[in-house]
Amino acid sequence: MEAKNLTDLVRFSAEGPGRETLFETERVWAELVCLDRAQETGPMGDPGSDAIITVVAGEAVVFLDRERRRLPQWGSVVVPAGSEVFVRNASTDPAVILLVAAPPPQRAEG
Repeated sequence: MEAKNLTDLVRFSAEGPGRETLFETERVWAELVCLDRAQETGPMGDPGSDAIITVVAGEAVVFLDRERRRLPQWGSVVVPAGSEVFVRNASTDPAVILLVAAPPPQRAEG
């Protein structure tokens, strides 16, 4: 069994969002996204993968197609396959986002 501590993957950079793959199998993919103040990631999406975005630390605003939702720490949202999503840090504190998609997206970037 493979196990990881999420804190080992937390990396912030003034250059842009920190992105570290947590796990990847044939059926599921997970990534930790670290957003410093005023950073965002996106657009992201995949026509064949559903995803779950969870705020592990801080606060984030999720823009999903034409909807906007502010998520506090531990807030979560489902991203249906074929949707376009952006995630932006919503505070002056750093934010850590857990992104899980199944099946793994064709292109895991944003």
